[in-house]
Parts: sequence; C-alpha cells; structure tokens
Amino acid sequence: MRIAVTGSIATDHLMHFPGRFSDQLLPDELDHVSLSFLVDDLQVRRGGVAANIAFGLGCLSLRPVLVGAVGRDFEAYGAWLHRHGVDTRSVHVSRTRHTARFLCTTDGDGNQIASFYAGAMSEAATISLGTVAERVGGLDLVLIGANAPEAMLRHTQDCRTAGLPFAADPSQQLARLRGEKIQDLVAGADLLFTNEYESALLLRKTGWTPVDVLARVGTWVTTLGDKGCLVQRRGEPPIEIAAVPVAEPVDPTGVGDGFRAGFLAAIAWGLTPTRAAQLGCAVAANVLRAVGPQEHRLSGDELLSQCGSAYGPDAAADFGGHLPRELTASDHDPCIRGAKTARTGLGE
Repeated sequence: MRIAVTGSIATDHLMHFPGRFSDQLLPDELDHVSLSFLVDDLQVRRGGVAANIAFGLGCLSLRPVLVGAVGRDFEAYGAWLHRHGVDTRSVHVSRTRHTARFLCTTDGDGNQIASFYAGAMSEAATISLGTVAERVGGLDLVLIGANAPEAMLRHTQDCRTAGLPFAADPSQQLARLRGEKIQDLVAGADLLFTNEYESALLLRKTGWTPVDVLARVGTWVTTLGDKGCLVQRRGEPPIEIAAVPVAEPVDPTGVGDGFRAGFLAAIAWGLTPTRAAQLGCAVAANVLRAVGPQEHRLSGDELLSQCGSAYGPDAAADFGGHLPRELTASDHDPCIRGAKTARTGLGE
C-alpha cells in the first residue's frame, strides 16, 4: 500500500518549564498577558507532523512518500528521513525561505504553549498530488495533515479530482480555519483523525453533530491522551481502545503523530481498525518515552510484548506476522526494519 503524507516539515525547539503554567496565569489579567518562562532544558529536534508520521511509517517499512515544502537548510534532515525509509523526492525546496520552526514549552503537568513559523511551508500549495501519484506509479492513500491552509485545501481537491482515498488530519489548523473550510477538508475522507479537544472544536465550528460527521467520513479516530482512543464508524458501535501504559512519560511532542503512523501501518497490512488503533497506541507509547518525535527506538519484540500485555495474545499474534523480531538499528539510527506490507482497502 503506497501512502503519501502531506503536511508540515519543521525543526522542533523543545523546552521544559519545571513549574505549572496555570500558576502563572491570573484569571483577571488574561486580556493583557506578558509572561516569560525560565526553562531548564532545550532540545532541538526534527519535527513537523508530515515528517513525523512519514518517519514512523518508514521505520515500519511502508516506504511513504513525504509531500511538503522546506528550505535549503533541509539537506541533512532529508538525508535522515531517506535513511529511515522515506521517499523525499516530492518535497518542494524553497529558494527564499527557511524550513518551518516549531517552538514549544512543556510544563511540569505536560501542558504546552507553542508557536509555529511557517517559512517555506507557505509554498506547499504549489505541489500537485497528481504529479506525485504519476511519479510513484499511483497512491493508495493520502494523509492530509496540518499545513498551509491553501495547501490542505488543494491537496484535498486533488484527491477528489483523481479519486484518491484520503485521510483528513487538520489538527492544529482547526483553530485557524472557518467552519466551511473545515467541512471542505473533512467531507469524503476515508479516515478522520482528531484529538479530544479537536473533535469538540470541529463540531462547534462546522455546526455538525457526531452523526453528521460519520455521514461524511468512513472512520473517525479520536485520540484521548492517556485514556487511549475512540474509533467510530457509521452504523457500528463505537470502539474504545485503552492506551498502552507508560510508567515514566518524558515528552508528549509527536505522540499523536506516532499513533497515526502505527494506525496507518496496520491498515496497510490489512488489519482491522481495532488492531490499527492498538498498534497506534503502542507506537505512541514509545514516542512518549523519548524527547523529540523522531528519537524513539522501537523493536518488534518490544511492540509485540506491549500489545500482548495491553490487548491480549490474539492482538500480538495478529501483529506478529508483520513486525520484525529484532531491532537492527544503531543508537543513532532508531527504526524498525523488515516489516511486511500488503495492499488492502480501508474497509477491509
């Protein structure tokens, strides 16, 4: 199954504030906030939702096609992704702008305050998915992640025009987009990904009910943090999947992207949405144990053990034919090697 992942490609500047944001915010003074948080750590990591998801899929041997816009400073980052199984030949390189930057501060409770500089991402709307599909010999699924709004809308329309199945994952851009634009991005999607807050925001901005959403998408997946996720399909009972426990969480950045990589990999292998959500939770748990969205180490044996403990031996058996048994990557080359893939439809 050939998957294209569109969306942001960025460098993450991740900081940690040892206190609580809530202790610094005065309810009566929120109309003129002026705060500076003294952080005790800074990590500069590779990021961007499309690159994070593509990295995870590449580590699971899906050979995803990354679609996005970057600056000339992307060379080393692009080489990293290529080494981890990502096709970067459809990435547009800007002549004038830097690769996007994500600056995020996380407090002691895991709450985050972030800023995002779009940079070269503003040129992503120049990329034609038809051209991408022609280059790789066809696409089975396109994930449309957070990006410049014009790019998200164009990629969605490209999918409709070409009859390409697509997954809508508007995430951070829901706060910026108007209701009618969100409707344009969601209607007709084979998959819709949101977190709990985003699902409420989507309903409020579109005026839709959950029934309205499910009348327009094939499968709606809502991540619920440490409570796991909810999978809803039209005409079927909702499925709640518990999270894989993490005793000592380190950094939540990129956890949702890890979930999407695991979910999409399982769908590509022909597994059910329930199994896809379970693998998504397992990959997300591993991301949560590391600082940075592309710094986690995975092994087939560890994922099988986690899934077996959390979801039972049947789940582990279903994943066992696809996940490799041993980790072959070095400390500086974290990924899974040798996973098998299968072409399948999303409804299978």
